[in-house]
Amino acid sequence: MRAIALFIASAATIFIASPSRAQDAAAGEKVFTKCKVCHIADQDQNKVGPSLHGVIGRTAGTHPGFTFSPAMIEAGKSGIKWDEPTLTKYSRPQGDGQGDEDGVPGLKNDQDVANVIAYLKQFSK
Repeated sequence: MRAIALFIASAATIFIASPSRAQDAAAGEKVFTKCKVCHIADQDQNKVGPSLHGVIGRTAGTHPGFTFSPAMIEAGKSGIKWDEPTLTKYSRPQGDGQGDEDGVPGLKNDQDVANVIAYLKQFSK
């Protein structure tokens, strides 16, 4: 009984301390200006990085006409698809073998990441 009460209290604390992030596509468009050096979202065109037009649901390492790193190709072969959790993870390049060791600092602010994902969703329908 005591363990159940402790579990409920812990779960409630985690729920209260972890507010969901509202997504704002207009704010995401502004943040995306940091990404435009390498990526385009509103057109299916590659730049230094692959096009992010239609990225939601795409298998990692598979956009036509773009040469991906071996690590990103392997990520796709392992089944990684671009969805909110995966985009959130990869929005913060760490040089950890994700295939993104290109010196890009990424986005550090969780709200900025959520907003950019909302922006990208507009071009992934």
